[in-house]
Amino acid sequence: MSTNSDYTPDKVWAWNKANGGRFANINRPIAGPTHDKELPVGRHPLQLYSLGTPNGVKVTIMLEELLALGHQGAEYDAWLIRIGEGDQFGSGFVAINPNSKIPALMDRSGPKPIRVFESGAILMHLAEKFGAFLPVEPAARAECLSWLFWQMGSAPYLGGGFGHFYAYAPTKMEYPIDRFTMEVKRQLDVLDRRLAESPYLAGDDYTIADIAVWPWYGGLVNGWLYGAAEFLKVEDYTHVRRWADAIGARPAVQRGRMVNRVSGDPSSQLHERHEASDFATKTQDKLAEVS
Repeated sequence: MSTNSDYTPDKVWAWNKANGGRFANINRPIAGPTHDKELPVGRHPLQLYSLGTPNGVKVTIMLEELLALGHQGAEYDAWLIRIGEGDQFGSGFVAINPNSKIPALMDRSGPKPIRVFESGAILMHLAEKFGAFLPVEPAARAECLSWLFWQMGSAPYLGGGFGHFYAYAPTKMEYPIDRFTMEVKRQLDVLDRRLAESPYLAGDDYTIADIAVWPWYGGLVNGWLYGAAEFLKVEDYTHVRRWADAIGARPAVQRGRMVNRVSGDPSSQLHERHEASDFATKTQDKLAEVS
């Protein structure tokens, strides 16, 4: 990979060398499965195949919030998809999500299983299915969906842009880091100005907009993403920090953040979730470690 300022792209790009970086072993310019592998199926109506990244956490938070409201139909099995090992390219996973990205959901609650992929689509599917966290009043619904789709369009600049070049690229390059830092700080300012007006993104009520945005931008101001809190001077965004703390204190959010997580303190990781009691077992393990 050239970092010279005189680099000129070839007339036709060819995939004939490693692209470098942390995820070089799973990046490729073609779609489809690389191997045959069926996915496991548990006993609950909702089967989630995911990893505890910000996009995956959106869905496990949503499911835990629905269960906290008493929606027993939201019981789920969360199966771990290790993207670093290429699980997302197995034939079973690709059948659910042809884009080979986590999360992917199979809703088996009806006579015919329904596949849902893309985290925003999964949040909307669950919100409409259970009548929760998505306003029905037209103006409030429009505000909620606007912020939901704002996140879907903005996060690639945060993750694939800023996060990649700041934390993962094999060589530090000033131009892309400067360009994407500027955009991420603009996005944080957008959020901060909105959250100066209302407690949550869609208004007075907590919705799927907050559930979608929090794992990315809440994680950023809390220092969980890319080790970049100081670099971005996140303390300047006081309203985002207030909002991030309020959502992070919710028990369902704390549970959802544990599911399919494979990094950080082992006591905060619940690799797979099949029963609500799995969290209690994890807590007991943590207490045993302390004693």
